[in-house]
Amino acid sequence: MESFGKDLLRKIKNAELAGANAHGIFSPPSRPVFTYDQVLEKNPKFAAVNIVLYLKDNEWHFPLIVRSKNERDRHSGQISLPGGKREEMDQDFTETAIRETSEEIGLEKHYVRIIRELSPIYIPPSNFYVYPYISYTKKNPEFVLQQSEAVEVIEFPITSFLNLPDNPEIMALPGAGGHEVPVINFNGYIIWGATAMILSEFSQLIKKM
Repeated sequence: MESFGKDLLRKIKNAELAGANAHGIFSPPSRPVFTYDQVLEKNPKFAAVNIVLYLKDNEWHFPLIVRSKNERDRHSGQISLPGGKREEMDQDFTETAIRETSEEIGLEKHYVRIIRELSPIYIPPSNFYVYPYISYTKKNPEFVLQQSEAVEVIEFPITSFLNLPDNPEIMALPGAGGHEVPVINFNGYIIWGATAMILSEFSQLIKKM
């Protein structure tokens, strides 16, 4: 557990990323693979999500959200990282990640510090190209949910990643059209798709420490 002490943030900043190799572990079997140029040809929407680390009971956690039910949202009701679409007022994707985190779960923006970016990921069903970030907050979070976006916060301890298998559990999910997809099953919360792929890269990073 020494690896998860005070120098965790420095180690995260300097660790090598696994990129597509990590994404592939939790990629749905039917998910197509596109080059960056092919993604740009699709005129994607751009977004950012945020893994916000904080200490709770002397252990590092980060929040996931259960998205609100919305018939217009392809990811309605799913578990995701806080984040969303880049707005014109955002100077860059780090600002998008911090702003969306503040709006969706109520963290005060000036207490959130970006550590680094993870590998971007394209989400074909919604045509989003997403930039994931890792950040931290020294202030104990007091979550205030934006009800139109999120109905629940899941506090995920990063030590759970130590037991995350490289051969994940496979489940048939209604949100995946009934197809069998690799999932992260955390206390009955089923995480899959792009969120699981992003967390897979974060998991690989943590396991190297």
